[in-house]
Amino acid sequence: MSLAGAKGPVDVSVLVPAKDEADNLPEFVRLAAAALRDAPFTAEVVVVDDGSADGTAQVLQELAARHAFLRFERHRSRQGIAEALRTAGLAARGDVLVFYPADLQYLPGEIPTLVAPILAGDADLVTGAKQGPYPKAFVSGIYNRLCRRVFGVAVTDLNSVKAYRREIMSSVPLRPDWHRFFAVIASAQGYRLAERPVTLHARRAGSSKFGIGRIPVGVMDLLSVWFQLRFGRKPMLFFGVTGTMLFLLGFLAGLAALIVRFGFGVGFRPLLELISVLVISGVALFGFGFIGELLAGQREEIGELHRAIQGLTAELTRHRDER
Repeated sequence: MSLAGAKGPVDVSVLVPAKDEADNLPEFVRLAAAALRDAPFTAEVVVVDDGSADGTAQVLQELAARHAFLRFERHRSRQGIAEALRTAGLAARGDVLVFYPADLQYLPGEIPTLVAPILAGDADLVTGAKQGPYPKAFVSGIYNRLCRRVFGVAVTDLNSVKAYRREIMSSVPLRPDWHRFFAVIASAQGYRLAERPVTLHARRAGSSKFGIGRIPVGVMDLLSVWFQLRFGRKPMLFFGVTGTMLFLLGFLAGLAALIVRFGFGVGFRPLLELISVLVISGVALFGFGFIGELLAGQREEIGELHRAIQGLTAELTRHRDER
């Protein structure tokens, strides 16, 4: 096998989001060429310049002119890793996609090991388990343990490089910052997960794009993903049950108020306010459940249409290739 050219089939596409990585990209491309040149598959590298302001676009143009296996796309403004992966995935030609950042904290030499279980048919998605010292190991460890406990996934490191089949990109939603939960959502949809060790290195140039301010965002995203996976297809289980419980509590509080008022001759206005809040909240949540069921039904229909379009596209591509 060899590095892919401008045309022809590709087995593996390495997707590289890059934000202000002009100093790292030449070395990354050099290492990728050395690692993939003799790999047992055909590979390409697709870099997405995610609104860089440091000359990344110019560096990519120069590198693409020298390396036929390198392709690049550009975002006019920063849109985040999830959107960069989507853009790169749409431009990629490979059946296996690999998320690899451009900061050289993960070296391209480990890509063949990462994709091997997928090419062998043993897994659909492979995550990299970070090896070596890591400044954010404490926070990352809490995140991974929490995800394993909440979602029941078998892998130990969810916030690292990943290799996955192209079909997963089409079926797993990638909302902003949800790339961290890519493996979790794929596992919930029945895809097989595997894990391989990858060495984490210190940055050679540039600075990290993530700070402590990402922690609250990550927690909110985790709750959102948990809710989507647990109640996304059956929202009435959450809203309907919660609404019914609040309504029943309001009904019981109403009985208590009647007993206190007519049995003991005592009027207790705060109890009336509590009854109003419980009953109105219960009815409102029950109504939200009905609306959620309608939205869930529409989402299922859209998903069916999407899968049908994908099937037709694949069929047309197959006929075109046969000609």
